[in-house]
Amino acid sequence: MASNQNQASYKAGETKARTEEKTGQMMGATKDKAGQTTEATKQKAGETAEVTKQKAAEAKDKTAQTAQAAKEKTYETTQAAKERAALSKDQTGSVLGEKTEAAKQKAAETTEAAKQKASETAQYAQERSSDAAQYTKESAVAGKDKNRRRPAAGRRDGEKRGRGCQGRRG
Repeated sequence: MASNQNQASYKAGETKARTEEKTGQMMGATKDKAGQTTEATKQKAGETAEVTKQKAAEAKDKTAQTAQAAKEKTYETTQAAKERAALSKDQTGSVLGEKTEAAKQKAAETTEAAKQKASETAQYAQERSSDAAQYTKESAVAGKDKNRRRPAAGRRDGEKRGRGCQGRRG
């Protein structure tokens, strides 16, 4: 009878050892997979941040080019208007002087409107870039936090390793 108990105890011990070994293997695989997922998340976040920076730089450059083109066009228009006004004033006298002043005023308003529009466009591009960078940062942090919160595979929170072997003697 003691022999049957010893044999059953031996088989139970073998089964338990195999189970612990399999659990260890599964935990190792789970840790590897979590590490791969973390790396993939970090890489994707880095790529997204780089693309966002690039797009923001492109938008900023385009805005600057648009603003410069508008500024140059406004200057040219203003100069042409001044030249025409000066020529007209010389030809027609003081009646056209009033119209010249109105044209100068209109040109100044157009210049100011172009400057305002360029400023708004630049600010919009900067805000979009900032929003995208913030989103990328939050995504990366969320990915890290998600991986930290998971308990080890096969254990409940607070359960220590090797707990099942404490009462057994050889």
